[in-house]
Amino acid sequence: MAAAPAARFPVFGLVRLLGLAAAAAIVVWAVHFRGGMALSSETDKLLIFNVHPVLMLIGLVVLNGEAILAYKTVPGTKKLKKLVHLALQFLAMLLSLIGLWTVWKFHDERQIDHLYTLHSWLGLACIIFFSLQWATGFYTFWYPGGSRSGRASLLPWHVFFGLFLYVLAIATSVSGLLEKSIFMQSVKMIGRFSTEAMFMNSLGMLLVLLGALVILAAVSPGVGKIDTYRGSSE
Repeated sequence: MAAAPAARFPVFGLVRLLGLAAAAAIVVWAVHFRGGMALSSETDKLLIFNVHPVLMLIGLVVLNGEAILAYKTVPGTKKLKKLVHLALQFLAMLLSLIGLWTVWKFHDERQIDHLYTLHSWLGLACIIFFSLQWATGFYTFWYPGGSRSGRASLLPWHVFFGLFLYVLAIATSVSGLLEKSIFMQSVKMIGRFSTEAMFMNSLGMLLVLLGALVILAAVSPGVGKIDTYRGSSE
């Protein structure tokens, strides 16, 4: 079996740079192109919706990616790496739950049906399984902690599902951008080749590249490999 590819360039730095760029881009889209964000609004309900993509992308893509790579990027003891991983994942989960609440609130106030698109199905599945993944990891690897053999047997599955859920988060985000762009074009809010449409397409491509680099950084042998695949089960 072929070995995992080794990154011969500063992949961790690129991941952080692209993550910051993606977070900044979604905020720019919500504020500059869509007029801002609000948890409650009596005049423009779309401001409530705008909170949704910002929190979901920053939580399940940017922070989640940092959490996945924490064992390779955070200096210090294994316990510290584990704590940073756990804390970032918890923050990502919290932001995603608030993001889910905002889009649910928006649909309720605009009297729009819930969960009728593929994007909504993917997003709900991502949040549910991400929460289960976090809870299982907390119980097994942090408190009260499973047996040594139990942790060792669960760790490969925990790593696999972590990467799978990250890919699912990327797919959900890209499908959400596509869905929103098509909707706005269909009601003549934006043109097909407008600046906003191209901006959203570019953000989608950025997310795909970010996802590829996070996966490469996670599987690439090198600094942090032992901590990631062995140390985290201790």
